[in-house]
Amino acid sequence: MDEGSVRGAHHVQSLERGLAVIKAFGAGTPELTLSDVAKATGLTRAAARRFLLTLADLGYVRTDGKHFSLTARVLELGYAFLSSLSLPEVAQPHLERLSAEVRESSSVSVLEGTDIVYVARVAVSRIMAVSIDVGTRFPAYATSMGHVLLAGLDADALAGYVEQVRFNRFTSHTITSPAALRSELVKVREQGWALVDQELEEGLRSVAAPIHDRHGAVVAAVNLSTHASRTTPDSVRAELLPPLLAAARRIEADLAMTAPTRAEHR
Repeated sequence: MDEGSVRGAHHVQSLERGLAVIKAFGAGTPELTLSDVAKATGLTRAAARRFLLTLADLGYVRTDGKHFSLTARVLELGYAFLSSLSLPEVAQPHLERLSAEVRESSSVSVLEGTDIVYVARVAVSRIMAVSIDVGTRFPAYATSMGHVLLAGLDADALAGYVEQVRFNRFTSHTITSPAALRSELVKVREQGWALVDQELEEGLRSVAAPIHDRHGAVVAAVNLSTHASRTTPDSVRAELLPPLLAAARRIEADLAMTAPTRAEHR
């Protein structure tokens, strides 16, 4: 520990030392002796012993009398952090990993009214005429994430959407009728993902997957977008879809550990 650091009057040194004892354990050091912990933390043996025995009393550490190791209860500390996160905070590191893996832009959006709204994004390159940022809105019927989100609606909600939306033709590929949209959503629902080929803008190709909450409801969508000049629909399915689906599952796994009042409603 850095004993020479300048600390505020609020600083609780015993808390800092207790956390240092927990952090002394790791993948390479799952079991430590009292001497090991004292050396790793810079504490005296007597102080290290007090902290270890206190952590044992609290259920965070176990000991056979010589060796100490952490218990599964320390996971509660991480759970407390995860349970305070919102959907964008949960998704962002997964988007960063996904975009780094495939070198394409990735995003997460939710459905609001007749539009999708971007809530998290990692832009690798600019492939649209307009800039996309968190808060950007697009018509759901013309986007891959929109198709995924609409496919997750029940019959009444989808009927309400179709009644409200006004179909505009953005390109020659844009779906512009309720019947065509419903037909596409049946396909999306069955296969579990959506591929949109230049429906929102010429040259823009994207693939999206649903993000489910712990109850199985679709609460968001994650996508990868690419330029048609460097991909084909077949290459998107073969090269981008598998890592996208894997990222969606990872986001769902983390989302399942978050507080439902925050993550499942945004």
